[in-house]
Amino acid sequence: MKVKPLGDREVWLLTGSQEMYGAATLRQVEQHAGEIAASLDAEDEIPVRVVGKGVATSPASIRRVALEANAADECAGLITWMHTFSPAKMWIAGLTALQKPLLHLHTQFNRDLPWAEIDMDFMNRNQSAHGDREFGFIATRLRLPRKTVVGHWRDPTVVARVATWTRAACGWHEAQTLAVARFGDNMRQVAVTEGDKVEAQIRLGVSVNGYGVGELGEACAAVADAEIDRLVAAYEEDYDLAPVLRDGGDKRPSLRDAARIEAGLRSFLDTGGMKAFTDTFEDLGALPQLPGLAVQRLMVDGYGFGAEGDWKTAALVRIAKVMSAGLPGGSSFMEDYTYDLGPSGPKVLGAHMLEVCPSIAAGRPSCEIHPLSIGGKDDPVRLVFTAAPGPAVVAAMLDLGDRLRLVVNEVELVSPDGELPRLPVARAVWKPKPDFATAAEGWLEAGGPHHTVLCRAIGSEMFADFARIAGVELLVIDDSTRMRDFLNELRWNDAAYRVAGGRA
Repeated sequence: MKVKPLGDREVWLLTGSQEMYGAATLRQVEQHAGEIAASLDAEDEIPVRVVGKGVATSPASIRRVALEANAADECAGLITWMHTFSPAKMWIAGLTALQKPLLHLHTQFNRDLPWAEIDMDFMNRNQSAHGDREFGFIATRLRLPRKTVVGHWRDPTVVARVATWTRAACGWHEAQTLAVARFGDNMRQVAVTEGDKVEAQIRLGVSVNGYGVGELGEACAAVADAEIDRLVAAYEEDYDLAPVLRDGGDKRPSLRDAARIEAGLRSFLDTGGMKAFTDTFEDLGALPQLPGLAVQRLMVDGYGFGAEGDWKTAALVRIAKVMSAGLPGGSSFMEDYTYDLGPSGPKVLGAHMLEVCPSIAAGRPSCEIHPLSIGGKDDPVRLVFTAAPGPAVVAAMLDLGDRLRLVVNEVELVSPDGELPRLPVARAVWKPKPDFATAAEGWLEAGGPHHTVLCRAIGSEMFADFARIAGVELLVIDDSTRMRDFLNELRWNDAAYRVAGGRA
């Protein structure tokens, strides 16, 4: 078996039955439950360990597993399956105590019915169709957020949907302890990047705290020359360096400054146990240049980032990085920058001043240095590349005051129509679904931010699973979106979330 990319985390499979079936049947149920757990655990597509937790036949045993799951740091979620009929009142105490994400797997052990051999013993021992309906009722009656996956447990589609949920559960698991460092404050006068940090911690678990950029400057100043030498050598190995940045080039000292910032920033974050951060070009203190190369390389290593103090996007980038661990394609901080509205079809050109993650790059990035007309600092070093074509999503989180909203647009990344010899930043070009006008109108009506997470590695289903786990409003713009329906959804959601006090 391959090493699982999130193998330090587990999801537990708890199977339901009841004592009335007798010892022989319960032994069979136990055997079947163990085989399903082992099979799911062996699936390379599922990035976590799948641990069988046996058969629950009483309220006490169910509640005990729920409490154990709550207390187990390694447990990211609970999968339930009713092999036989399991009276749902037994599940009330456990389900109301459960604080971990829940997936209801509606399957049965046998794929095919042995038509010529079916008798009432077989019927009594294989009644997931019966038992899971009882469980579905009590989960709905308790208004439990959950994902329901239907089909045989060996079916690749079922495995893929379970895998998607496990990744979303790991994203939620990460959010519970995620610490975001905010160097400096929000960019002055900007609205959408602000938000209620206390409410975000209550809802998501994400802790956001401010640090003076002077503290970061001190961490950078403490970096040893040997560490700078090591990083510069890594830059030479990993990227095509512009001539002025090579050994003996006029801007070589700027490359060493960038390395010092990377080492200092990484040390500061790691010392504080922080996996996401923000900065702002309006408050750079003693830093000689706006962090560009450092931010890009930290994102490759899984850190979240948001520009201009945008802590919500920083957190979402980190969550996306966790959810996509081990998958090809990458994810990055992004911004809708400008449009091509020409006859070849409208497209979005996404970029930022510097900070786009090379995990989405089509090829080997070049390491360059160019002037930056804002910030008042030295020219910053950055990686320049174009994102690889293919399906992707852009996702963003906003604070509406009474709730958080997650907006997702499915897009198709495409190659630029021409070369971009004078654009000195990393960039991505995409066609939004269902079409440019509908996507842009929907995004604007939803209040979607200009800062986003661009994900090639994961799709809208995983964000939908995360939103359901988190109790966050979700709006998806895809091939099926029609504006009249979308505007109605906005109105209905507003009413539903107001009635539900920000969670629905």
